[in-house]
Amino acid sequence: CGLRGSFYIFSDKMNGHNLLVLYGSQTGTAQDTAERIGRQAQRKRMRVRVEALDTYNVGNLISESPVVFVCATTGQGDPPDNMKKFWRFLFRKSLPADSLSRLDCAVLGLGDSSYPKFNFVAKKLHKRLLQLGANMLLPVGLADDQHDLGPDGVIDPWLLSFWQKTLSLYPPPAGLAPLRDEDKLPPRFVFSLLDEVPNHQVEHLQRLINEAPPTSLHPFPARVVFNQRVTHPSHFQDVRHIEFDITDSNIQYNAGDVVMMRPRNAAEDIKQFCQLLRLDPECYFTLTPTDSSTVVPARLPQPCSVHFLVEQFLDISAVPRRSFFEVLGTFATDELECEKLLEFSSAVGQDALHAYCNRPRRTALEVLADFPHTTAELSVDYLLDLFPEIQPRSFSIASSLLAHPNRIQILLAVVKYKTMLFKPRMGFCSSWLASLDPSKGEIYVPLWVKKGSLSFPEDQDTPVIMVGPGTGVAPFRSAIQERVAQGKMDNVLFFGCRSETKDFYCQSEWEEKVQAGQMTLFTAFSRDQEDKIYVQHRVRQQSKLLWDLIANKNANFYIAGNAKQMPTSVCDALKEAFQKEGGMSESQAQEMLDAIEKVRRFQSETWS
Repeated sequence: CGLRGSFYIFSDKMNGHNLLVLYGSQTGTAQDTAERIGRQAQRKRMRVRVEALDTYNVGNLISESPVVFVCATTGQGDPPDNMKKFWRFLFRKSLPADSLSRLDCAVLGLGDSSYPKFNFVAKKLHKRLLQLGANMLLPVGLADDQHDLGPDGVIDPWLLSFWQKTLSLYPPPAGLAPLRDEDKLPPRFVFSLLDEVPNHQVEHLQRLINEAPPTSLHPFPARVVFNQRVTHPSHFQDVRHIEFDITDSNIQYNAGDVVMMRPRNAAEDIKQFCQLLRLDPECYFTLTPTDSSTVVPARLPQPCSVHFLVEQFLDISAVPRRSFFEVLGTFATDELECEKLLEFSSAVGQDALHAYCNRPRRTALEVLADFPHTTAELSVDYLLDLFPEIQPRSFSIASSLLAHPNRIQILLAVVKYKTMLFKPRMGFCSSWLASLDPSKGEIYVPLWVKKGSLSFPEDQDTPVIMVGPGTGVAPFRSAIQERVAQGKMDNVLFFGCRSETKDFYCQSEWEEKVQAGQMTLFTAFSRDQEDKIYVQHRVRQQSKLLWDLIANKNANFYIAGNAKQMPTSVCDALKEAFQKEGGMSESQAQEMLDAIEKVRRFQSETWS
């Protein structure tokens, strides 16, 4: 999550209670929700602090009240990166059962019910806080991306209940009326524009050789070696095989790890944004927090150019969240625009907002163009309140250092689709990466590596079964290269795509390894015959082999790829194999699957 700092709102009149909002956020959604709760608290005349869980001193929790925890769930039920330290502390067995008995709190989870571990972190946190004696102000809120109105379908009613309960226990100071939704709140930063360009301004993050491994704050500028399309020119989907040079980076990675990078806004979007807001991209500025506890984001140099801010920091090409309309609405002077923005900010206007923004995937930049009068009134001081920070994207590494020293390779599906809007929708990161052409000069992409959710056995004799249709094969290419280099030849891969001639990734590499006895390959080309054949059909056909490998040879089983129906269908096919070959009942097959998952002999990495 972005380092947007915590913020206090101080006022002589606001001498009431302190609300603490703590968040764990991976993609920025939980942070956005936490900041929204913070703005609501300000309007209700409460002093409030909003902070990422890992920057908060957890030892102070015993003396706080009330506290709202807003947390997302990542991967296979894991806490987000910026709450992992807090998570480890809270689950210490040594904590006394009554250690949080003075704490009034509530937990709001953000999740997606298409994943098996739906809101796992929020549920587990709620349960743990109860174990430690905390007084829960209301039941855990479980927001769901799959809800007809998105997460707000749950968040809105939950917040109504939360404020009713909280304000009855912690009333605001007497004689102070709440602020209206259209009243401006103070910005978190003040921009001071500089008259001249500062000397020796270096804005890209440089690293010295022989340092610690790169991180989000100090990424390694990796040279793009090649960027090749690997699907047939006639195929609808553009998929790229991209290689980065990581020589002298101190990056080490294993099969299953992921590479992280932040996309940059396109030149045409930067130009349009600066024109709409009448900003000079070459102008420099410094940021001053409006409150002592707010910190300037660490990724922004001081002084900073407008161009750097817009290109590398402000997420202007994302579909804006409701909070964007809440802040934008406070600048509206045109009656029609004001009415529309207030509707989009309200609970009753969420259907209309969905139809306007989410369904057609309209970007924040396009919204600004649709509200020209309001955009003209915008103050530069509010840019960091209005736009979230660009979040890093993760890609499964598709290579092994043992096969490709000093290199990281990825397999990237370029996202492009049509909606009701005239301009095709483009995936922010994938279209940026696809546009990088190393044949036109040296190009560097700042990146770093993170441990992935998949891990492969170190034991020489443990067979590995991998099901990776489409770009889901990426981590398995890394694993097969690594294992073959280590002399581990018991590798079974199920690969699926539409057509053998259009999108059969790494075909020649697989065929060479099969010839050399280094792996076994089963393919499913769904559109090459009348009846569609998918990887789950091949899994079903190989029930005898799979049963032997799993039951008799302790094999590990992996799934990677799109989270729609594929993982469930593959699991069903695997359970059928247990029933058919192992003479098990349906419930016994499920128990066996659960048992091997518990000891990480079954692992999956899926995305939607």
